[in-house]
This record gives sequence, C-alpha cells and structure tokens, in this order.
Amino acid sequence: MHPDEDRAIQGTGRDADDAKDLLGRNDAGRRGFMLILSSPSGAGKTTLTRMLLQTKELDLTLSISVTTRPRRSSEVDGIHYTFITRKQFEALRDGGELLEWAEVHGNCYGTPREPVEKVLAQGRDVLFDIDYQGTQQVKQKTAEDVVTIFILPPSMKELRARLERRAEDPPEVIAKRLENARNEIRRWTQYDYVLVNRDLQTTFSDLFAILTAERRRAVRLKAGIGAFVEELLRES
Repeated sequence: MHPDEDRAIQGTGRDADDAKDLLGRNDAGRRGFMLILSSPSGAGKTTLTRMLLQTKELDLTLSISVTTRPRRSSEVDGIHYTFITRKQFEALRDGGELLEWAEVHGNCYGTPREPVEKVLAQGRDVLFDIDYQGTQQVKQKTAEDVVTIFILPPSMKELRARLERRAEDPPEVIAKRLENARNEIRRWTQYDYVLVNRDLQTTFSDLFAILTAERRRAVRLKAGIGAFVEELLRES
C-alpha cells in the first residue's frame, strides 16, 4: 500500500454509518451509475482505484476488463484483468458483447456489457479504469449513467519518474507511454471532472466528494425520493 493510502482512506472525517446515509445507495431506490477514471500511465489512477474500492462504505464494484495484453508478474487473472487471446476478444467485440473496447499500445482492452448492467440494476455503482477511447464509447451508449473523471500528473517529469520507478517496462516502452500520455492529456476537456494528482490524500478526498455529490443528483433519485416527497406533501 502507498504510504498515503491509509491516511486518505481514514481521513474522510465520516464514520461508516454516516457515510452510508450521506452517500445513499439502494435505500434511495436509484439506478447505479458508471464512474470512469482515466489518466496517462503513471498518473496514479490504479492506486486511486484501489483506494476507492478499499473504502467499504462507498460500496463500489470494479468493472473487470478483458485484455489481450500479456499478464504482468504483479497481476492476477480475473482480479486485475481477464486475460484472453485476440481471437477471443474479436469474438466478443463482433458479437456486440462489449460495452466499450480500445486498442492501446498494441493490445486490446474491453468491458463486457452484461455484468455491468446487472450491477447497475441493483442500484450500485460501477468503477471503470479505462482510457479516453473507451470513455467516449460508453458515453455515447449510456450518457445518463456515466460520470467521467480525468487524472492529470503534476508534471511530465514526475510522470516519467513514476514510470521508471515502476520498473516493469523497458526504456523504449516508457518512451512510447510518455508519447501517448501527451495525446491522452489533450483529451481532458472531454471529461466531467479533472483532478491534478499532486497528493494522493487530496485527490482521494476530491474523488470522494464527487461521488457523494453525484449520488445525490435529483435525476438519479427520482424513484426513491419521489415517493418520499409525495408523502411529505400529503402531511397536514
């Protein structure tokens, strides 16, 4: 765990019961939404995703992507990704079974549609870790159910340092990732929210606040709150 992660998770200033009441899930009778986090490689998206998932009162479900990319030594099949062949991927894509898909760094990534729909129908929110290509596809198909957030690094120098510290890619791959990062960063205006990840605790707190606000939007609460309002108006 990153040294800032525990501080960020513990530092929201809310206990679990208060947070559950504040954030509202099934008790509001709402449909869930898709929370999409995007960023260049090394900007902190994976760490922030883990922090959100470890915060139990948020009750987020992670969308597990399928990918043709080789598994890294630190990854577990079915946890970080579901690793499949290109032939299997093409069958899913051509059969309309992917909510989104993209090719990044020569590898294919996609999100199976059915598991996501099941979770949303239960009034729970699904967390996505996908790039801008996938984000645009999801928004085009289900715009009302989507909240998008782009995570920026504090500088390109720091981004390079993070990629080098990760020690998982050779220099030529790091150079390619930095080149692609500039292209991804140019897409920041396509997102609902943009955060600069200078400090994990601050960025996590911002994500928590965004999620809280989005769960209280009137458009998401019509079914549950509507009945409550009608009862209020009947009171003498």
